[in-house]
Amino acid sequence: MDLHVLVVDDDDTIRSVFAQVLTEDGYPVTEAASGEEALEIFRRELQPIVLTDIRMGGMSGIKLLQEIKEINPDTQVIIITSHASIDSTITALRAGAYDFLQKPVEELDMISTTVNRAAEKVRLINENRSLVEQLSAINYELKRSNEILQQLATRDGLTGLYNHRFFQESFSMEMSHSKRNATPFSLLFMDVDFFKKFNDTNGHPMGDNLLKGLSKIIQGRVRGYDIVSRYGGEEFVVIMPGTPKQEALKVAEYLRLEVEAYTFEGGENMPQHQVTISIGVASFPEDGEDTATLLLNADQALYKAKHEGRNKVCTCDGTSYSLNW
Repeated sequence: MDLHVLVVDDDDTIRSVFAQVLTEDGYPVTEAASGEEALEIFRRELQPIVLTDIRMGGMSGIKLLQEIKEINPDTQVIIITSHASIDSTITALRAGAYDFLQKPVEELDMISTTVNRAAEKVRLINENRSLVEQLSAINYELKRSNEILQQLATRDGLTGLYNHRFFQESFSMEMSHSKRNATPFSLLFMDVDFFKKFNDTNGHPMGDNLLKGLSKIIQGRVRGYDIVSRYGGEEFVVIMPGTPKQEALKVAEYLRLEVEAYTFEGGENMPQHQVTISIGVASFPEDGEDTATLLLNADQALYKAKHEGRNKVCTCDGTSYSLNW
């Protein structure tokens, strides 16, 4: 057995009898001749089982019991008493004693039986604690797995931006919110110019790097609560809550200029020797009072920007925007 037992009694003979019985049962035993000595031993190394006389010179067994329970509530304390009064027994049990033995112990097997029961309780406590720790670890892993699954369900695997599904859900929620509160919001719909040519010339891995780099630029230009999503392929969309059209147009133009000025690897092989984007802007409520209409107008604005030569910001009525307007 690997459970240590601390035997505490100021009577050397009785202490030796208890220690001998438990040693023969296979328990490692430590002896203490007083409550003070036992407490010092216990503080140095926690003992799972303690047998202590209830009456000793100096610290009593009840006081030792209370001190032990303060340090480690899981320690099982067995009180040894020569006083069979109901009061002393109740006092010990109320103080947290596991059980009690009355001395002189006429049948030594009672010592083994009582300590064996206490040892079984210690093992059950340890097993329960281990089970709780395992369940906590499993719960933590499940939580992390759920978080990863949630992220996979809402994020684009390449760019880390929100995906098309999340955009559609957020778009519907923002439309409902803006209608309810009579506040504007805007949509930026953008596309990388000549992206197919970029891929054909530089290869798809470099095209992937371009999309990842562009995603970082977009995120750095918009506000923290704007929703940036990869709509599909080389198309990106930004939901800008509480943003009227003129403000959204400025953001779009700054974004266009920032991309134009950025040196992307492989950009020198593009028609204008640099990577550029075209952006369509549509706003609620003037360009649509439902998601389908607003998205269609943003898409038409993007088409107009492409049709007019690319590297432009346009609205659905065909107006090109620049900061020099």
